[in-house]
Order: sequence, then structure tokens, then C-alpha cells
Amino acid sequence: MSVDDVLELLQRRMTDGTFIRATISGPRMKSNDVKRIKLKPLELKGQFYIQFEYQHERILKHVNVALEDVAQPLYDALENFKQFHVDLSDETMQIQLSKKMKVSIKRIFLDTEKTVDYAHNRTKNYALHEGTPYPFLIRLGVQTPEGKVKNQKHDKFRQINRFVELIDDTLSHLPKDRPIRILDFGSGKSYLTFALYHYLRIEKGLDIRVTGLDLKKEVIEECQEIARDLQYDQLEFLVGDINEYDGDTAVDMVVTLHACDVATDMALAKAVSWGASVILSVPCCQHELFSQIQAPALDIMLQHGLVKERFAALATDSIRAELLTLVGYESQLVEFIDMEHTPKNILIRAYRNDKKPTPGQIDRYAAFRNMLQAKPFLENELKHLLSFLPAHDNQTLS
Repeated sequence: MSVDDVLELLQRRMTDGTFIRATISGPRMKSNDVKRIKLKPLELKGQFYIQFEYQHERILKHVNVALEDVAQPLYDALENFKQFHVDLSDETMQIQLSKKMKVSIKRIFLDTEKTVDYAHNRTKNYALHEGTPYPFLIRLGVQTPEGKVKNQKHDKFRQINRFVELIDDTLSHLPKDRPIRILDFGSGKSYLTFALYHYLRIEKGLDIRVTGLDLKKEVIEECQEIARDLQYDQLEFLVGDINEYDGDTAVDMVVTLHACDVATDMALAKAVSWGASVILSVPCCQHELFSQIQAPALDIMLQHGLVKERFAALATDSIRAELLTLVGYESQLVEFIDMEHTPKNILIRAYRNDKKPTPGQIDRYAAFRNMLQAKPFLENELKHLLSFLPAHDNQTLS
């Protein structure tokens, strides 16, 4: 079987409705930024796609490709990777490609045929199911008392489920022999705070204590009333500022969603100071670097205000993730919710691992920071842990 034969086979099985999933691994080149690709079928608004999930070292990128357009990304994968594991409705295939692109394939045919259910595939990771009444979603106005998601709240329902999926991923990083302490900075109307509590306490039965913190007194009072009415005894809401909160000396998980500008950095610094095992942060507006960036090599981009604003936001989140890596976390930037639902779709996810940074990581960060002539707020907040960083070019941290 040739590479063209493999390409034709995969395309055929994707279009005839028998393709379930595939994992592509084993990059041919060490320099390949993509470490793994996962594929699955997807139905969106009556159209069928193959979702390509590109797993970089610290970033997950999702691209939905129409069935008629899958040939090129599949061919690129065949050129750049050595192993394909493919699950079909009637068989499993293990495909290996040698250095000279010779193909070997092992096929295991199934006794019982599986059915590809696109509707189930699209919602299978949902922990909260439409049609099932959840008291907190009813009180928050997302569901009717019968469990029907209100028309204007479908995007919010998807966002909540995506957040619960991310929370589920953190379970192995949380303590199992004592109560789990969780703080949510900038909790706002607290859709996600209530979802977190419901999933971990009600669904998983974990011993948790959760605090939501926000500056809006009226919102906090309303959330506190809902928590009391639902008998969520280990969930509290307090009026307070991120930078001034000192109610804990150790925290297991810190969540900060849509905290504006450097308030995100304050929350991240607090999380690090507490030795939090898990950090989940969805930044909101990022203005800090916009006025700082001076990089002549990037002037073709940065001469345009719109492009500069977006670049500054991406650079800010990249710097945040890298700084967390330098102080002992495994950090990633992942997609929080599809861009069609909200432009604020990057989530910084960090798990504490206490690893020391390598000289290469230190130099890479310093080079990027110096190229932009930036003085990141978070670097200053963590400077007591970053004494190994080279000095700024022609500048020192205040």
C-alpha cells in the first residue's frame, strides 16, 4: 500500500460515515512544533467536518475542515508524522510510515460494528445535559424548570460545559486526602463558580471549599443568596479586591475569569505565592504591553493599531504562560470556547510541577522580552522567584 492509497482510504472512510477518531503521532523532525494531531468527525449546523486538534508543546489548536477539503491536511500529516492510529466503526488500523515513506498497516476487524453518532459525538464530553434540570442553572436563568436551555442561553450553556470539561481534567492534580481549597477571583455573576461547585461537590462528591471574590457588592449578595437557597454550604461569596485578599495562606486551585488587564497578573501572582496546584485563567482586556512594545523588526505589523492590539494581547498571554513555567508550572494556552461564541477564548492552564527552568528556557524568555522592550507586570510581581533572569536591556525592574 502506498501513501496515496492510505490517503484515499482515510478520505473514503471519513466520507462514508464509518470514521470514529484518529491519533497521529511520532513527528519526523524534532523541530516540528506540532507533537500530535487528533481527528474526530463533527457536525455543525447540519454540515459535516473533521476536527483537527493540533497539540503543540503548550498550545492546543482546533481546526474544523469540511469533508471535501480534508485531502491536503491529511497529506501534510502523512508527510510529517510516522504513526496513525485509526478507529473505524468496523475495524482498528495501525499505520506506520518509514523514513522512505514505505507503509505498513495492521488491521484488526471488530466482531461488533460500532455506530458513529454525530450528535452524541458533539456532546459526549458534556457533564451537564440539556433536558436535565440543574437547580443552579434554573436559578441563574440558563434553564427552565423543566431543564430546557433558554434560547438566548445556549452559548452560555456550551461555555459552562467547556469549563466543566477543563475542571474534570484537573482532578488528578488535586489532593485526595484532605479538603480542597478553591478561589475564584473576579467571579462576577458566577455561572462558572456555581458550575465548578456543582460538578466537584454534587457530581464527584469531593470535599471542597470554594470562595468567589468580586468587587460588585450587589452581585455578590445575589450569588450568596442563591448559594444559601441551594444549600451549597461550602460555597461563599465575598466582596473584595484581588490584590488585597489575604484570607488564605495555601490554596489548591485558583480560577480567574475575565479579570481586566493586570488584575489577571495579580491573581496569577497570588496563586503562585500560595503554591496552587492548579491555575485556570481566562484573561480579559490586555493593555499593558500595547504602550510598551518597541520592536523595529515588527514595525510592518505594529504600524497598524488593530494588529498591534491583538499582537500585544497574544504576547501578554504567552509571557504569562512562560513566566509560570519558569517558576515551576507546566503551562499551556488552550481554547476555552469557540471564537464564534466569544473572542476571549484563550485559557491559561497551569499545573504545579516544581521543575527548575533550563538555561534554554530562561534565555528564550529573556530574548523575547528584550526584543519587545517590555517590562511585564507579572515578572515584577514574581521577581523574588526570578532572580536567575538576565537583566533587561538598558533597563532594570523597579
